Order: sequence, then structure tokens, then C-alpha cells
Amino acid sequence: MLPWKRVLRPLTALLFAAAVATVPAATAHASSAPSTGWNDSSCRPSAAHPRPVILVHGTLGNSVDNWLSLAPYLEDRGYCVFSLDYGQLSGVPLFYGLGPIDKSAEQLSAYVDKVLSATGAAKADLVGHSQGGMMPRYYLRFLGGAAKVNALVGLAPDNHGATISGLTNLLPYFPGAADLIKATTPGLADQIPGSAFLTKLNAGGDTVPGVHYTVIATKYDEVATPWRSQYLSGSDVHNVLLQDLCPLDLSEHVAIGLFDRIAFHEVANALDPAHATATSCASAFS
Repeated sequence: MLPWKRVLRPLTALLFAAAVATVPAATAHASSAPSTGWNDSSCRPSAAHPRPVILVHGTLGNSVDNWLSLAPYLEDRGYCVFSLDYGQLSGVPLFYGLGPIDKSAEQLSAYVDKVLSATGAAKADLVGHSQGGMMPRYYLRFLGGAAKVNALVGLAPDNHGATISGLTNLLPYFPGAADLIKATTPGLADQIPGSAFLTKLNAGGDTVPGVHYTVIATKYDEVATPWRSQYLSGSDVHNVLLQDLCPLDLSEHVAIGLFDRIAFHEVANALDPAHATATSCASAFS
């Protein structure tokens, strides 16, 4: 790629993302929409949207910053929305998702139980970004989550690891580097392709029966690479490439979860497939 193209692509992506982010959320609420909102334990799911939606942040994210756009987007469409913090390391504030992922899945399990108890719902839907789209699969497979979850929607999930544009392939050339990452930030080590965690997670298939899976990927992802590794295989899986929906969308790994309303529209479709509408570039303004 020519140098000017290397500069132009991220600049174009930034301008497009800024335009998407400034579009006001829809103000119309369904008559049956709950009157309470994000992380409000008094929120009761409506007949139209009978399951609470739990948002699961990515590595270095948290329950607020990761969802400043998506949580209101879903609230405006009548959902009870919740989010959690997980994977905190001792002495590291604000940035989560760095602890061992199997332990993070246990925290998710406890949080799902808390939300179901508060809302009275039988099942929840999970929407996760990056590690947050992959980690719940451990909960579903090994911690009994499949009985409590209807759907898992992953935005740029690193389901088979994150090479970070190939950087992790260089670790063998730096003796001790992999051990240092595992000792200091085990959540990062667990996401390296070939890790013991990922080997266990993906052994015997990507999915479990009874859960609807959706993966929304972008070909401009620079973290969960190669981007096709995000896809899942199974009988109830819908793998989506963002650029097949809107070729103009240049969102990369972070933007797809933070403020891409085209991706958000596809999330809404996955949560309510009976009322899904076609996702296109125009969805940025819906």
C-alpha cells in the first residue's frame, strides 16, 4: 500500500466515525418500553423485549466507557440494559479485563444471576466487545450459562485469539516475554493464539446448543487478527462482515464497539430477529 493510502484510510475512518457518533439517538420509544434505564435494577423487561441485555466490555475497557453509545442506543429501543466490570487486577484502577479469563467468566456468571433475579427474566442476552464477545463462551460452555442465555452477540470478538496484526508471532524471539505477560496480565496471555485457555475453550466445537450466536467483524480490525478468526462455526451462528453491510464503513477494532451505529443496528437485529430490518450505510442515521 502506498504511504499516502496508509494515512488516508485511518483519516477517512475517523471522519466517518465522527459523523456516525454525532447522529442523535432515536427519541421515539415504544409504548411498552420500560421507563427505567442502564444499570437500573428496577427496570422490568417489556413484552416486546422480554430479556435484559448485559453488555460485556473488552480488554482495558470498563462497564461505563465501553458503552456510552451502545447502552443508550438499546435503551432508546426499549431494552433493559446492564453492564459489569470484570477481570480487575490488584492495584490497577479503571482498566479491566486483565485477569485470568476463566475467573472473569465466573464474575459474569454471578452478574447474570444478579440481573435475572432483579428483573425476573428467565434468560438474558449478552453483547460483548473484543474479549467481552469471547469470554462469555467459557461461561456458556463450562459454567452453566447456556441455560440462562438466549443469545451472544460479539463485536470484533477474538474467538480464536488476537495476534494484534501479527505482533504476538514475535514473542518467541524475545525470551521470557510470554512468561512475563502471563505473570503480570494473565488476561492478555489467555488471548494469545494457542494459549491453554483458548485450546480448552475451542476444543470440541465453538458453540453450545440452545444459544443463538452472532459475530460482527470488520476487515479493518488490527487486534483480533486475522479478522476471519473471529468467526464461529456451528448450527446456530450468524457471522457478519461489517463491510458487506456498508462498504464505506472503515471502523476498526475499537470503533466497532464504541460508536459504530451501523454495527449497533446489526446488534439490534440479532437481539430481535423477528423484527430485523436490513442494515446498510443508512443505518448510521437511524
